[in-house]
Amino acid sequence: MPDPTNPDAGALAATTAAGTTAEAITVAEPGPVSRWLSAQGFEHERLEADHLGIETLAVEPLFLPVIAAALKASGFDYLQCQGGYDEGPGGRLVSFYELVKLAALADQVALASDPAGSCKALPTTVRPEQVRLKVFLERDGDLTIPSLYGLYRGADWQERETFDMYGIHYAGHPHPKRLLMPEDWKGYPLRKDYVQPDFYEMQDAY
Repeated sequence: MPDPTNPDAGALAATTAAGTTAEAITVAEPGPVSRWLSAQGFEHERLEADHLGIETLAVEPLFLPVIAAALKASGFDYLQCQGGYDEGPGGRLVSFYELVKLAALADQVALASDPAGSCKALPTTVRPEQVRLKVFLERDGDLTIPSLYGLYRGADWQERETFDMYGIHYAGHPHPKRLLMPEDWKGYPLRKDYVQPDFYEMQDAY
């Protein structure tokens, strides 16, 4: 895991290990979540924010539940989305988590309401605080990371779908089975090196 006090070294190591991905090359300025995690001693790597300005951090698989638990305790109480993607042939597989401070947004809405019960609309620029965690896995290495089901029940079906489509295993998930494809399906359909079979023969269900 790169040293959070030396982000340039982390970006260089990621570039060497993973090739020329835009996320690995770009050294991002620390956002509020990154600064808070660093102050608490949690190791992570800063990535470039997306087009909406959402802060994005890379974490090691073993550190994921610890960092997610710390973020939940600090107010990131809602898992908005979990998913995965494939960087491409020879690239890494990625599992990501979108965490949102939903209760804090609800408090803002409550403050905007007057005593009579009518609610004043919040400005369109008001958005909940959000952070994206990414775990990068070498496609030929160990594809197992800890499940966040124990922290966020919404991870249940979403982690199952990511396993089903990309083959990333979530240790500790209570029901680690395929969600969309039949249980005996071979391969992971959303990997970019996936070869679609010519046919699929349904097995006798009786």
